[in-house]
Amino acid sequence: MKIRTYRAADAPRMEDIFRRAVREIGRHFYTDDQVTAWSGPRVTAERLNLNYMDGRATFIAEDETGRAIAFSDLEADGHVDMLYCDPDHARKGIASALLAAIERDARACGIDRLYTEASEAARPVFEKAGFTVMRRRELEVDGVAIHNWAMEKPLD
Repeated sequence: MKIRTYRAADAPRMEDIFRRAVREIGRHFYTDDQVTAWSGPRVTAERLNLNYMDGRATFIAEDETGRAIAFSDLEADGHVDMLYCDPDHARKGIASALLAAIERDARACGIDRLYTEASEAARPVFEKAGFTVMRRRELEVDGVAIHNWAMEKPLD
């Protein structure tokens, strides 16, 4: 596995990773209605590309063939917005490696705190990386009640 920075050509594969991760991994933690709402039309290759051209640090994990298998991003204020891994590559330490790259980049930029809103599926990965749960967040996505976890990690 190799970690590199985002390229615009990655966006379609990232959309696919997002949808598969939510549908195949998320279904173990959320109801069918919640998974359908979460994986809905708000996340598209076009929107991902627009978001990732805003200057945030975006990291792609590739397999040995150069195919993207996971991704994450870091906004300038320390927010980790997305962390998704292709289900065929889950539970192999890839998400943890991406979070380590995010943390290195944050420290290099002088960011003193990372924070995120983690799903039930992602919560253990963030906890393993040293994030602490601050609170459970109740929200609504396309009229469907769902929850995630506000988490943070201070950086010394």
